[in-house]
Amino acid sequence: MTNSSPGFVKVLGRADVLALAFGAMIGFGWIVLTGDFIDAAGSGGAALAFVIGGVIMAFVGLTYAELVSAMPHAGGEHHYAMRAIGPKGAFVASWAMVLGYVSVVAFEAVAVPQTLVYLFPDIGVVYLWTIAGYDVYTSLVAIGVISAVVMTALNYVGIKPASVFQGITVLFLLAAGAAMLTGAFAGGSAANTEPLFTGGLPGMFVVLVAVPFLFVGFDVIPQSASEIKLPHRMVGSLLVISVFCATAWYVMVMLTAGAGLPADELLTSELASADSMAAMWNSAAMGNLLVLGGVAGLLTSWNAFLIGGSRLIYAMARSRMLPAWFGRLHPRFRTPANAVLFIGVLSALAPLFGRPMLVWLVNAGGLNIVIAFLMVVASFLVLRRREPEMARPFKVRAGVPVGITAFVLAFGLFVLYLPGMPAALSWPNEWSMVLAWWIAGAALMWRLPRVPPGPDAEQRLIDALDAGSGGRQAPAP
Repeated sequence: MTNSSPGFVKVLGRADVLALAFGAMIGFGWIVLTGDFIDAAGSGGAALAFVIGGVIMAFVGLTYAELVSAMPHAGGEHHYAMRAIGPKGAFVASWAMVLGYVSVVAFEAVAVPQTLVYLFPDIGVVYLWTIAGYDVYTSLVAIGVISAVVMTALNYVGIKPASVFQGITVLFLLAAGAAMLTGAFAGGSAANTEPLFTGGLPGMFVVLVAVPFLFVGFDVIPQSASEIKLPHRMVGSLLVISVFCATAWYVMVMLTAGAGLPADELLTSELASADSMAAMWNSAAMGNLLVLGGVAGLLTSWNAFLIGGSRLIYAMARSRMLPAWFGRLHPRFRTPANAVLFIGVLSALAPLFGRPMLVWLVNAGGLNIVIAFLMVVASFLVLRRREPEMARPFKVRAGVPVGITAFVLAFGLFVLYLPGMPAALSWPNEWSMVLAWWIAGAALMWRLPRVPPGPDAEQRLIDALDAGSGGRQAPAP
């Protein structure tokens, strides 16, 4: 077996790649979390926090761009860390990012029924139970589960149908954003944005701690690299462009939503951006239009992370870090069907926990995403030092200073999640999710032999595991 990821079909063009990454980063958080962000930091403070977050993500994205151009294989960071750090480093990077991807997919499964509550307030029927003060209803759980089944089926049958769906949905999302921007000029008020900055640094930290969760998505490009039919240098460029596009989107949302309603009204709103849109246009229908735009963002994010997460799980299975069942491609559709089904099942369980699960997933997933980012940046720096002659079609200028800056900034984000910080994870809900995930990961990682890093580290890992298991064969593609 080699890193060429045999069996994938190269069908993704330039527009597909950009829609995949941008759509992944513009999920549903901009609809449901805007009120919290503006209350914490003010509309100006929230926008500035997203600019800072975007700069951090741009530095990290540059390291990804160089690495994906050098190693365009399904699984992205799994291969970068394998070559630079070795199997255990690759496991840590991959395992962390898998939880990040799964948390986003599960977030979307919970957000779908919550969106419909805004459009149809009486849709919640047949009470099940109460979690963290929130009542869970059978009808809302059923909507979330059905949505999970549909999205899983779409990704099961092939990358091309999923990419076409992504492109169409991103166009609708952009149309909704244009309506929101127009509404800010037509019916917004600068008085509503006052004061522009509230809460000081702690308020901005509240926004920054959500940045990894909201911006994760550009890294879906490396996950699907084996299915992209573009020059490797262009793939790296598109990755960086997607980060700047997402930054512009989030800044626009903070400023326009703040112009529509005062901060106290946004905070008490279930879907703050939608209520702001309705106020700016003086039309409930326009608020509903933005909700549909939010649904479009939700679906693009969901679709992209099912693509990215399943490819990463596939790569781990091909390296024997996960059971061989996850490393098989569907004989007809050429998708990692079993990995898609696994993530689909997890997402179908999330609606059982109701709306509180949204915040838990943002924070628990965000911490693990930052861990993966740190591992990728470390891999970038190691390979710059150890393999300076490695072919890099997209080569970052001033690579080492950029890498060091990216690591320091990403580590700053990591610190925000720790106990004692203003945006620390909560106990027991969020920390228990993180600890349970890493206990399971430790049980899988302990069996990995000590294999030195290098270009052939993955094959040497497979050979070592085969020798220790009686020559078990690699999973068939």
